[in-house]
Amino acid sequence: MNFDFIPDNVSEHDNVYDVLKERGFIEQSTDEEKVRELLKNEKVKFYIGFDPTADCLHVGHFMQVIIMMYMQKFGHTPVVLIGGGTGFVGDPSGRSDMRQMMTPETIDNNCQAFKKLFDRFLDFDDEWKYEGNNGVYAPGKENKTPEPGKAIAVNNAHWILPLNYIEFMREVGTCFNVNTMLRAECFKQRMDREGGLTMMELNYMLMQSYDFMVMARDIGVKIEFGGNDQWSNIIGGVELTRKKIGKEVYGMTFSLLTNSEGNKMGKTQKGALWLDADKTSPYEFYQYWRNVGDADVEKCLRMLTFLPMDEVKRLASLEGKEINAAKETLAYEVTKLVHGEEEAAKAQEAARAAFGGGGNLSNLPTVEIDAAELEGEGKGVVSFIKDLGLVPSNREGFMTIEQGGLKIEGIKITDKKYAVTPEIFKDGKILVEKGKKKKIIVTLK
Repeated sequence: MNFDFIPDNVSEHDNVYDVLKERGFIEQSTDEEKVRELLKNEKVKFYIGFDPTADCLHVGHFMQVIIMMYMQKFGHTPVVLIGGGTGFVGDPSGRSDMRQMMTPETIDNNCQAFKKLFDRFLDFDDEWKYEGNNGVYAPGKENKTPEPGKAIAVNNAHWILPLNYIEFMREVGTCFNVNTMLRAECFKQRMDREGGLTMMELNYMLMQSYDFMVMARDIGVKIEFGGNDQWSNIIGGVELTRKKIGKEVYGMTFSLLTNSEGNKMGKTQKGALWLDADKTSPYEFYQYWRNVGDADVEKCLRMLTFLPMDEVKRLASLEGKEINAAKETLAYEVTKLVHGEEEAAKAQEAARAAFGGGGNLSNLPTVEIDAAELEGEGKGVVSFIKDLGLVPSNREGFMTIEQGGLKIEGIKITDKKYAVTPEIFKDGKILVEKGKKKKIIVTLK
């Protein structure tokens, strides 16, 4: 597989710290000057943790993946930590509710699915493995030194699941002050909500800190990266590592992907914007970025594409209708990165055809339905568009029609009792449009 995602001219800087700073990623660092010098003078192992809360990565994770790609480009060793152990508890950071409990089988399945997705973006040394340890006190080891510049993946189930709770509390729990922990933002949010903070969630910080200590001790990890909501957990790991094994390690956090109003990006009417084509089609993925707000174009180009900064600034400076060219570039580049050049080209062609007239409509999202559903008197149009996923409820379906926002084969539907029958399908298919931004081809089987 070719991993040359990032062109050599992505930046004029030769220290990845300066590149990440230039792209607007870095928020906080435990010691900015030392981290910058470390990344300049050494090739380091650093880690980012991913709890397997689903069987797929979404755009929120993708920011972290891009950071790992930059680090690998500049010769550092990404350590992808998959939380097969911490996933049994769930990180309370950034949440007001308790995470859903998952079965061991679900967690294991999700871990495997995550690794397959990481394989698309990072070059791994798949012969490397962590050989485990024998409890809290016993150091573990790696089977070999990773190949220079290759990523490695490790599952914290190796050291979390075999833990003896009393040993863990004696060795690790005594290093944490509860008063200090409760001042952390991740815990304060949970304490203010109905149901409060559980003892299990309180333990999460100890486990994540222990992750850092184990990897610093056993495989030489020197830095932990994470989203800005991970700051308290990262500091916990830095302090635990210093207290227990006498090593100086560092932490750095990155901006979360938010729009100009401060809301997290990557949420659609159907839920998260997934990186798996089976969950979010390349066309839907493309359209999401094509439709971002004007104020968010520059940030998205900086953080989600590998265009040189001169080009990012040029595109972001466009005004009026010309900003659409920047949005097209953004959508194409991000879709190419996630789904490949061919799918990005198809999505762009489909979008231009649907919204600009002419072109090839065959690349629009297509839904196949059973002709038997429409036999006889047909199917009510509101139920029809709801089943297609164009509206979340009958109420919104009625409102769409009242506001003139529904077209079938280019004809505006004004009758809320309109029935969809097989006869309206030309050559077995129709184009259904909700507003200006949602278009879908429906075919009969």
